[in-house]
Amino acid sequence: MALNLAKTVLDYLQNNQNRKFTAREIAVWVYETYPEECQEKKLRSDSLQSEDDLVQQIVREIAAQRPRLQNKYPQVKTTEGRPRKYYFTEQSESEEVDAAESQPRNDTTSREPKTKEHDLYPLLSEYLFTEFSLYSKRIDEKRSSNKRGPNGNKWLYPDVVGMEDLSADWHQEVKDCVGQYADKRTKLWSFEVKLLINRSNIRECFFQAVSNSSWANFGYLVASEIEGSDTLKELRMLFSAHGIGLIQLDVDNPTESQILVPAKERLEIDWDTANRLTVENRDFMDFVKLVRQFYQTGDPRATDWDYKID
Repeated sequence: MALNLAKTVLDYLQNNQNRKFTAREIAVWVYETYPEECQEKKLRSDSLQSEDDLVQQIVREIAAQRPRLQNKYPQVKTTEGRPRKYYFTEQSESEEVDAAESQPRNDTTSREPKTKEHDLYPLLSEYLFTEFSLYSKRIDEKRSSNKRGPNGNKWLYPDVVGMEDLSADWHQEVKDCVGQYADKRTKLWSFEVKLLINRSNIRECFFQAVSNSSWANFGYLVASEIEGSDTLKELRMLFSAHGIGLIQLDVDNPTESQILVPAKERLEIDWDTANRLTVENRDFMDFVKLVRQFYQTGDPRATDWDYKID
C-alpha cells in the first residue's frame, strides 16, 4: 500500500500540537512507523541504495509538499532559518507570541523545556564572543529611572550591548598612535532580543530595535524563532531600508547561530543618545565605564564582561 505522505505528516503534527519538528525528525518517524510502505518506496527507485537515502528522500518530499499542505491547512506552520521546523497549532499568531512570552518554564503540558527571553542573553553573549570576539553586557531596563511613563524604557534601551576590540591584533606602536589620533579602536554594538517573531509582532519588534540601537555602530534584532516566510521577507525589506541586522539564535548550540541579514555600519557613535542612556541606566553606565577603561589601558578585561571562557 502506497504511503500518503502529506496525510501522514498532517496527522503526526496534529497529534503533537504546538511541538516543533524538523523535516528529518518527521522523516525518521515515518520510516520507523511505516517500514513496509517505506521499503516498497525504496524498491520502486534505483537511486535509493540505503536507509539514509530513503530518509533523505522523504525529507525532500516533505519540503516539496509544504506549500500545498499549508495552503490547505493554515494551522500547519513553519519556522524560518535553519533548520526549518514544522508544527500544528490552533493559536493565532498574536496568541503564539503571548504564549512564548508568558508560559512558565516549569509548564508540564509541554514535552519540550520552556525557554524564556532572559535565557537567551547568555547564549547570545556566547555566540558573539565565539563568532566575533565581541565583549557584551546585559542592559536591564528595570534599572533605569522611570521618567518616561509606562513602557517608556521599552523603546530606549537595548537588551544587550557589545564592544568590538579592533586593535586586538595590532602592534603596540599602532595602538599608541591610534590612541593619540582618533577614536577608532572599537565598534559598539546593540541587540534587541525576542523569543518569537511572526507577522503579529514583526513591526513592533523591528522598530523597537531601530529605536534602541540608534546610538551604536551596529544594531541587531535577535530571535530564537522566526515564523513564516512572509515574516522573513518583510524583515529583509525593513532591514534594507533601516540598516538593522537580524540574527537567528540557536538555543541548543549558540555557536551555530547565524546572521540572516547583516547590519549596516554607522560610522560614528551618537554620543548624545549614549549620554542619555548613561545618565538614566546603571547597566549602561557600567558598559561605558568598561569602554573608557579599555581606551585607558588597552586591556578589555574579559572577566568584567558577561561571557567568560572557562
